[in-house]
Amino acid sequence: MTSSNAHDPSGASDDLTGVRILLVEDSWHVGKAMKTLLQLLGAEVAGPAATGAEADRLFSEQVPDLALVDFHLRGGELATGLIDRLHDRGVPVVVITGYAVLPVTPKNVVTILQKPVSKDLLLATIRSFTARRPAS
Repeated sequence: MTSSNAHDPSGASDDLTGVRILLVEDSWHVGKAMKTLLQLLGAEVAGPAATGAEADRLFSEQVPDLALVDFHLRGGELATGLIDRLHDRGVPVVVITGYAVLPVTPKNVVTILQKPVSKDLLLATIRSFTARRPAS
């Protein structure tokens, strides 16, 4: 069933080459795993950043095409201010959270994904927003 499958498991259809992603995740293990996956798919990944200040520094160096942001950051920090700053710079924000219910509903996000996020859902979400970006 390999040749009839529309999704190529070799990764050719998963190509994210040239897509710049800001990854904001306070869990080192989760952040490292996500970064590795995204890089294997060809994305350029800044991060993971564990705080809003680290994320601000990374996106001030290069504006990403998309930001993947955990809602609860290190030290109890909520990502609401960071999300607003990214939105103000024109960066689509996808919130990824392990919480079933967030303490506040973040504004300026394109979608919220529940952890654990499957590779296919993550890829489909990234592609749906990066496909809209202007060609560089």
